[in-house]
Amino acid sequence: MGRTLESKQQIVGELKELLADAELALVLDYKGLSIKEMSDLRNRLRDSNGICKVTKNSLLRRAIDGDSAWANLDSLLTGTNAFVLVKGDVGAGVKAVQAFQKETKKSETKGGLFEGKLLSQDEIKAIADLPSKEQLMAQIAGAINAVATKVAVGINEVPSGMARALNQHAEGGDS
Repeated sequence: MGRTLESKQQIVGELKELLADAELALVLDYKGLSIKEMSDLRNRLRDSNGICKVTKNSLLRRAIDGDSAWANLDSLLTGTNAFVLVKGDVGAGVKAVQAFQKETKKSETKGGLFEGKLLSQDEIKAIADLPSKEQLMAQIAGAINAVATKVAVGINEVPSGMARALNQHAEGGDS
């Protein structure tokens, strides 16, 4: 027996909430994945603020209906799908999915959506190659330190440079 209308509405409501929080959605063909493998994928995604939902395409269609940010997902909603929704570190979320797919050799990524735009396989790979937030912060801190060091060295050079210039001027003035 199918789900009741009330439970379908509840699922659609939950999906709407998840989509409202998400920045990136990936659509995976999950055919052939065991319950254990799905559980493994969910655990990997948890670390990157990602979740994996398996639901009927028709329910996801109802959840994205009227939501222009997610409308383009519709073209990916064929066959058996798992939906990966990520907020925050989208690069880490995509990396988690790709590492899982590489190890299990199952589950293809059909496509994704980021900021309302459908992503090609190359674009999804490019997102996975992005540095994490922590790596970016470290790079920025390193750059700030390097600039601060150069400024400090430059400031220290001013008095000795000025002294040399004054000295040369004084010596030049005597001759």
